[in-house]
Amino acid sequence: MIFATFTLLVMVDPDAPSPSNPNLREYLHWLVTDIPATTDTSFGNEVVCYESPQPSMGIHRFVFALFRQLGRETVYAPGWRQNFNTRDFAELYNLGLPVAAVYFNCHRESGTGGLGSLDIYIYIYKALLLLCREILLKSFAEISALCLLYNYY
Repeated sequence: MIFATFTLLVMVDPDAPSPSNPNLREYLHWLVTDIPATTDTSFGNEVVCYESPQPSMGIHRFVFALFRQLGRETVYAPGWRQNFNTRDFAELYNLGLPVAAVYFNCHRESGTGGLGSLDIYIYIYKALLLLCREILLKSFAEISALCLLYNYY
């Protein structure tokens, strides 16, 4: 197995603007590239700045996917956030399947715009980084089951 030096993080909402009519699927909330495998996003390149989820109706899934990059500064920002397609993006940049993925459900609470606190996302991202470090130590065969998480819709 070849170990990548850099990773890339994608955060999307496949249920935008609503689960019953996801015509903006997938909505790109965050894209960080060039993350050294031994650090966190503060050392990466935030090519699409973080946008806090604000679900207006229904329960939304928010997906974090972590990919290995083939090299530094080899991935560029897409021209839009709405109708982003993680699979097409991964294919365009030869990223392959994600090395780690996690999602959580979120809905609008009465009187608010949903989960607006960055703290929960930082917590989830740190958990994802820990997961990635563990995965990088395992063989491809052992992580193939994790790649099934990529089929989130």
